[in-house]
Amino acid sequence: MPFKLVTGDITKISADAIVNAANTSLLGGGGVDGAIHRAAGSGLVTECRSLGGCETGQAKITKGYDLPCKYVIHTVGPVWKGGGYLERDLLYSCYARSLELAKRKNCESIAFPLISAGVYGYPKDQALSIAIKAIQDFLKKNDMDVTLVIYSKNTFTFDNELFDGISSYIGDNLVREMPVKETGFLRMAGASRAKMSMPAMEESAFKDAAPAPDAANAYEAKSLDDFVRHSDESFSQALLRMIDEKGMTDVEAYRKANIDRKLFSKIRSDNGYRPKKQTAVAFAIALELDLDKTAELLSKAGFTLSDSIKFDLIIKYFIINKQYDIFVINQALFAFDQTLIGC
Repeated sequence: MPFKLVTGDITKISADAIVNAANTSLLGGGGVDGAIHRAAGSGLVTECRSLGGCETGQAKITKGYDLPCKYVIHTVGPVWKGGGYLERDLLYSCYARSLELAKRKNCESIAFPLISAGVYGYPKDQALSIAIKAIQDFLKKNDMDVTLVIYSKNTFTFDNELFDGISSYIGDNLVREMPVKETGFLRMAGASRAKMSMPAMEESAFKDAAPAPDAANAYEAKSLDDFVRHSDESFSQALLRMIDEKGMTDVEAYRKANIDRKLFSKIRSDNGYRPKKQTAVAFAIALELDLDKTAELLSKAGFTLSDSIKFDLIIKYFIINKQYDIFVINQALFAFDQTLIGC
């Protein structure tokens, strides 16, 4: 996946490069810096001594030694002094310069900690916003898998107003399965169904379950071959058609969808490709489809958006509000412990 958020220990992340939130000496310290030096072994500090330190906002690269990576990129974040000392520009530079170094070394993947958000005192919500912006700007023009490693969910801060808005939407619209006498469980389809009386719901459930007449397909299939020839377009065909209708290039579409280039090539070359749900949803977001068009695209892969699934409601919330920034959507999904969208 081109960009993802995870919780965990960055020294355990397997990537071509991991980023060390270093101090200016590059000789190790506390927090992430100390953990990386301990995990890498003595070879790392020996090489770092030859680099002559590093200025704030800059980055330097070493080998990975005992870490599960080829390289360690050391960058020095700013100490928070209230925001009037170019802290934002310096922090953005940490991410941008680290990404450029990784690109120069032909890295296909890189993992970052949340720089300056620990003992350097940078407000975590602002530190996250700057990290996302720098990574997003880079991925608009480059292909690389970028992971932002949050040490603990307790340290993750998400926009309070947006969090409250999503929470309210979920609370107002989440429909739970209700027991129906002698018919198992009926999954309600929406708020209007929830207002029906139980007998009416039972009647409706049986009607919904009734087999469709042969004429429902708008033609009479005289043989299996005839049926196959008249089958609906595949997910791949529908996706490529919608990309063309939006006037987008393939590159614009897969990058905006947070999808790996190699995966998109598979989708393009295989008319019968069946994506994961989060992949199909990611393309709907990238194409800025409304709910009806999203339902159309998802149906080609056998998926729907349900009012009884929290993931689906979060996606619907953003589509209804015409907010199609996949980076923000993935932050929201992360905050609500849901699977991120993309490949």
